[in-house]
Amino acid sequence: MIKSFLVAVVASVLVAVAGAGLWGWQGLESLEADAGLEESMLYVVPRGTSFNAVAGDLEELGLVDKALWLKLLARVEPELTTIRAGEYEFQPGMSARDMVLLMVSGKTKVRTVQFIEGRRFVDARAALARAEHLEQETADWSAERIMEELGDQGAHPEGRFFPDTYAYNRGDSDLDILRRAYEKMNQVLAEEWANRADDLPYENPYEALIMASIIERETGVPEERPDIAGVFVRRLERGMRLQTDPTVIYGMGDSYQGRITRRDLRTHTPYNTYRISGLPPTPIALPGRAAIHAAVNPAEGDALFFVAKGDGSHQFSRTLEDHQRAVREYQLNRREDYRSSPAPAANSESGQ
Repeated sequence: MIKSFLVAVVASVLVAVAGAGLWGWQGLESLEADAGLEESMLYVVPRGTSFNAVAGDLEELGLVDKALWLKLLARVEPELTTIRAGEYEFQPGMSARDMVLLMVSGKTKVRTVQFIEGRRFVDARAALARAEHLEQETADWSAERIMEELGDQGAHPEGRFFPDTYAYNRGDSDLDILRRAYEKMNQVLAEEWANRADDLPYENPYEALIMASIIERETGVPEERPDIAGVFVRRLERGMRLQTDPTVIYGMGDSYQGRITRRDLRTHTPYNTYRISGLPPTPIALPGRAAIHAAVNPAEGDALFFVAKGDGSHQFSRTLEDHQRAVREYQLNRREDYRSSPAPAANSESGQ
């Protein structure tokens, strides 16, 4: 009688254990199934968050049936508890285990902000202000304070930041990106200056940067950068004024409304290269590497003038007479589809 009772008890325990094991196994199996996301979802793990807290969150969000299954998984695979802080993007088709693995990997959501070649420092700051989930540390700072923070007190900010696409994570600041762009410009300029042509009319790398910014603004067809650089370098060598419209526009500031008048060309500003000799005092835009390379490696030739042809390219001339003839052909009798830069490619943004 007692023996039969003990057998029954043992059998019941074994059944219960087997049932619990099956129940736990099925729970762990559920972590491998599609979590049911219909569209991507952003999930933030604050610094210091525990694995158990994340498990509870995923249960509340309906991404796992029970947080218990994740806690049980952590017993089986303790390395999965080493989740990293940051913002993660969960994609449709992911399982709860996939999500945990993503958080363990530290592959956080990456966003980008773009500084475009030929645009100005104010445009770069505007791009930063529009950037999603980027801490706006410098929003109320002056340009002078930004340069001071970067260790370049008293420097003019124009042209000092390399135009590129910069990746960032949630929690990064606009100052972080400005510092990266500033350091990259210093690096690129140093590299190009070290490999410059001989006998250039620049006293230092900064003057080459100023020239590069003008080339960037004047160039509609990338292949013409060295030719445009050649014209400007030869004019400097001969003591001729650069007479380039983009510098006039920059000097006009907010008063520029889309066109330059004769009065504008006669108005003296530090940037009006129709009125001043040599280079303007600072860059007028953010030049890319190709423009910097052209500035320090100008094409050889004898052209001293160029004029826009209306399709983004230019007509180069050796003499004033030839140049005036080109002006009459391309400027005084403009084609109906005249444009100062080429038509942008589909789904691209022009830097001019």
